[in-house]
Amino acid sequence: MVKKPIYSITPFTLLDYPDHTACILWFAGCNMRCGYCYNSEIVKGKGKISFDEVLSFLEKRKNLLDGVVFSGGECTIHQDLPYYASEVKNLGMKVKIDTNGSRPHVLEDLFYEGLVDYVALDFKALPEDFESITQSVLFEQFKDSLEVLIDHDVPFEIRTTVHSELINAEKLSKMASLLRDQGYKGKYYLQHFVGEKETIKSLPQSKKPNIVITDYPELELIWRN
Repeated sequence: MVKKPIYSITPFTLLDYPDHTACILWFAGCNMRCGYCYNSEIVKGKGKISFDEVLSFLEKRKNLLDGVVFSGGECTIHQDLPYYASEVKNLGMKVKIDTNGSRPHVLEDLFYEGLVDYVALDFKALPEDFESITQSVLFEQFKDSLEVLIDHDVPFEIRTTVHSELINAEKLSKMASLLRDQGYKGKYYLQHFVGEKETIKSLPQSKKPNIVITDYPELELIWRN
């Protein structure tokens, strides 16, 4: 077991877990290096907080928090994630997982054990752009994770960070088509890149694409900013 898997804790949020009060656990480390990522210190850094410290923190907030968001970095690369999730559930709190979808078998195991209540899946890029944007070759794993989510009853959302130099309106339309072809129906959240923090890669200013999807009524496109 990693002694200190958590880089930091956001003690309270009303935004990151829909309709729930929650805190965020920022897990150290990631298996991708997205240029627009503003959590570079978490992605590249080491953990500072043990899970015993996390549990002590949560014990004091059982009456304040509905749930706990496991974010990062990438929380699913931590092999003790099922234990962490079970300990949170034992406190009577719900668990939300933020993931890049690179570890579909981890999601399946968590679902089988009943340890997850909500998932946010990051759709990083089309297959032809995936390696250049994420510095990884994990698109097929993402696709498998999407299939796992569609096949289970755990509520989830799909979201994409949009930088116009990386993903334009045409590519966004193709991404929506890919979701349709995979059988996804529901909300597709888009977050426009805002360069207010230092990112892993230096990027030019982004212009928010103007996109309207009319041939896919099962998909609701929602900009978060």
